Amino acid sequence: MKVAIFSTKPYDKETLHSYDNDEVDLSYFEVPLNIATVHYAQGSDAVSAFVNDELDEATIEKLAEYNIKLIALRCAGFNNVDLAAAAKFGIRIVRVPAYSPYAVAEHTIGLMLALNRKLYKAYNRVREGNFALNGLLGFDMHGKTVGIIGAGRIGFLVAERLKVFGCEILIYDPYLCKNCDELGFKQVSLEQLYAESHIISLHCPLTDQTKNMINDNALNQMRANVMIINTGRGGLIDTKALIKSLKSRKVGYVGLDVYEEEGALFFEDHSNDIIMDDKFERLLTFPNVLVTGHQAYFTHEALEHIAETTIQNLIAFKYQRPLTNEVPYQPAS
Repeated sequence: MKVAIFSTKPYDKETLHSYDNDEVDLSYFEVPLNIATVHYAQGSDAVSAFVNDELDEATIEKLAEYNIKLIALRCAGFNNVDLAAAAKFGIRIVRVPAYSPYAVAEHTIGLMLALNRKLYKAYNRVREGNFALNGLLGFDMHGKTVGIIGAGRIGFLVAERLKVFGCEILIYDPYLCKNCDELGFKQVSLEQLYAESHIISLHCPLTDQTKNMINDNALNQMRANVMIINTGRGGLIDTKALIKSLKSRKVGYVGLDVYEEEGALFFEDHSNDIIMDDKFERLLTFPNVLVTGHQAYFTHEALEHIAETTIQNLIAFKYQRPLTNEVPYQPAS
């Protein structure tokens, strides 16, 4: 079974190779998968894609022309895939539903602490011989109210760890949170979460319903000096609205591991380039904004699980076994 692996970095090749076997023949391509690069998939039986690959109808139609029958995502999210087009052309989609929720949860809390205690500023000051504390004032996490949007595995892990800090935890999820009461979490409406939270952390999927959910209206409902953390998907936040609230000082802290237009930026070295995204560059000018380049998942354990699950998904498809990690297509009613 020949598989074209797109958006591969050296660390991807290393971990995938460690789980490779005679069942699959992997070809690695550093380029992302999109309509301009899809021709690299010719001669393959399946392709593997990552978070910012563009699996729109045009790309999927080309894959179908090349007789590709499977797209194996090396990520949990599938908002970059046109599921209707995949169903139309008979291409099945599998994913890695949970590679390391611990990695993302720990990075989320790391962003909170770094922003609160100005660790990035302190690091640079001390290296320059400046030991003054002016401008480094933080606050106790203990006693603060943290709103978690999305009661999935990652959201719960963040909530559990912050509970140990002595935080009050509010949970918003459109579905009933069965374990919230016994864990000491309070499930509330989105409006109540916005109004009461000192810190808001996003852990929901990107859908038509959640796209740009953090917009002018949502930001206006939040308390002054709120901290917003996003390690979910960039499209959850309307960047223009966020910048507006940063300028007005309504938002006091922002920690982003994802960005709505990250596809053209993240996972590449642009240190010698002029970045043409004016909204992103404006974000970086704020001293209370901390951005990491989609690295929340990036641990040894996560990479190993992604590689192992991806290979298992491919082998299951090869032998026509049940695809336990298949992404189902549900037509709009």
